[in-house]
Amino acid sequence: MTEPVSIARDGAERARTALERCVADGGVAVFPADTVYGLACDPLRADAVHRVNALKGRDEGKPSAVMFFSPLGMRELVATLGPRTRDALGALLPGPVTVVVANPERRYPLACGEDPERLGVRLIEGPLEGARCAVLQTSANLSGAPAPRTVGQIEPEILEGADLVIDGGELPGTASTVVDVSTLDSSGEWRVLREGALSPQVLERLLA
Repeated sequence: MTEPVSIARDGAERARTALERCVADGGVAVFPADTVYGLACDPLRADAVHRVNALKGRDEGKPSAVMFFSPLGMRELVATLGPRTRDALGALLPGPVTVVVANPERRYPLACGEDPERLGVRLIEGPLEGARCAVLQTSANLSGAPAPRTVGQIEPEILEGADLVIDGGELPGTASTVVDVSTLDSSGEWRVLREGALSPQVLERLLA
């Protein structure tokens, strides 16, 4: 493992640039999201996605989220969605939530798992905000293990296998809430797939 890029020591701009370069080169990065540490790679490169799954000991084909660091990065995807889904994204993001949306154009198929017409998306704020890349993102833990809130909690084999480690200090440690709004425009319904950092009460209020 190379020397981690520390946001506190090296600054957010250097961390963003390092992440952009790593992803563009087909690498795998450990990075601080807004909730826990994650693994990131180019969501369109099968070799990079395979490395992420291998590092985690994770089954190939399991769905992941595509994370954005700027609303502009989501523009083309959002344009394919219905009005109620767009409103839901506007209410929920950025924030500690993964939103599963309808994906009729089957964008980012490597992140979709067995259902290419549903896609999980995230948009986060924080020191990496503004990074000009979309990433396939999953937590930086071995499959089934707790998600790490510090770099020190990440398994050594994951750190050694990554091309870049960005240290953003201690994070809250609760994984994102996952909410499925893929049928919101057709049926008006949504459902929580995983409870997490965004409380059910806040979720109900935002989607009311």
